[in-house]
Amino acid sequence: MLRPRRALAVAAAAIVGLSAVTVSVTASAESSAVAATARSPQAWAGSAHAGIGDPRDRAAEMVSEMSTAEQAASIVMGHIPSTDASALHAYMAQGLGGFILMGANIPADEAALPDVTAALTVDPELPPLVAIDQEGGIVSRLANDTYPASTTLKDRPVADTSAAFAARAALVAKAGVTVNFGTVADVTSDPASFIHGRALGTDPRSSGDRVAAATDAQEQVVASTLKHFPGHGAAPGDSHHAIPTTAESLADWRARDAVPFVEGIDAGASLLMFGHLAYTAVDAAPASLSPRWHEIARDELGFDGVIVTDDLGMLQSSGIPEYADPVANAVSAVIAGSDLVLMIAGSTPDTAGDIVAGITAAVDAGALPADRLADAATRVMALRLESASADVGWLPCPDCAPVE
Repeated sequence: MLRPRRALAVAAAAIVGLSAVTVSVTASAESSAVAATARSPQAWAGSAHAGIGDPRDRAAEMVSEMSTAEQAASIVMGHIPSTDASALHAYMAQGLGGFILMGANIPADEAALPDVTAALTVDPELPPLVAIDQEGGIVSRLANDTYPASTTLKDRPVADTSAAFAARAALVAKAGVTVNFGTVADVTSDPASFIHGRALGTDPRSSGDRVAAATDAQEQVVASTLKHFPGHGAAPGDSHHAIPTTAESLADWRARDAVPFVEGIDAGASLLMFGHLAYTAVDAAPASLSPRWHEIARDELGFDGVIVTDDLGMLQSSGIPEYADPVANAVSAVIAGSDLVLMIAGSTPDTAGDIVAGITAAVDAGALPADRLADAATRVMALRLESASADVGWLPCPDCAPVE
């Protein structure tokens, strides 16, 4: 869960000290660079939601005053490939709850990225969740992230993971990002696995320790995300093109693949991303569409934050006919227990609106219980309120003196 934070510049300054001790001299210098740029003339814009008490209570009140269509829009995290401020602003005017930045949203000059993220806000008092995949290493949207990534961190002291992800969180927050889809909690020792180069460990304990460290470090600055539940390690195949499947038992999963997720949840992760993979001994359906896996996450692991799908476009890319309809996939995910539906691959500027209409129609038809939608919207709204009232939302302030 997002923690109360101090200003970003203060967090970045703390990172410098941490990096100097725990990471290499090079990483320490890079962290210093982040701190230096973070001390630019900027100021927290403030929020009408500051001091609201329990965000979940305020969120529930707000959601109760929303129409079904407004609730549906609030649980959609969309994407269009553009850096045009007008186009982005118009897209988000649909009332979407979030936006994910991909490569096509990153300006050639990354210093201009705050202008892109600022354009995503329609209501200054209730900014959307702005997400990014910034794992470091091979999955990096920001080229100026030169901090250690999983390929080296898995063989280094756990403290190095803390330092690297603290610096990474400060870097993305400075750009206006509030959610990092950056913590890979999958565990595998198989070099042939597509997730091997992104995993933070090769066994449950080493992975769990580093996942917890990465989560704790990021939660000081942005909302962190554990992915890809329930874990790709046991399921061969790449979910970008297929539905990886394993016959691993639930008992074996608890002993191995669950461990990093448990550690990350205990460390306070704000979001849990469900993968498009199937553990047939538990449920033949992909976890992202499985009520049973959502039940396990909530009731067994005790996760009470926002459950987000992996990109629903990946289900379409599997080529399986029953997953060819992105709207049906989104509705099924919400019915199963997801709170936030993410759509990237294969989407058009109209896709988000189609999903909103589909979710609304499902509620009207009784296929999706209204209280399930309200619960999802409340969880997402609570996270938005937390982000809006924390020291994360920076806006340009030419008249402000640099933070020393």
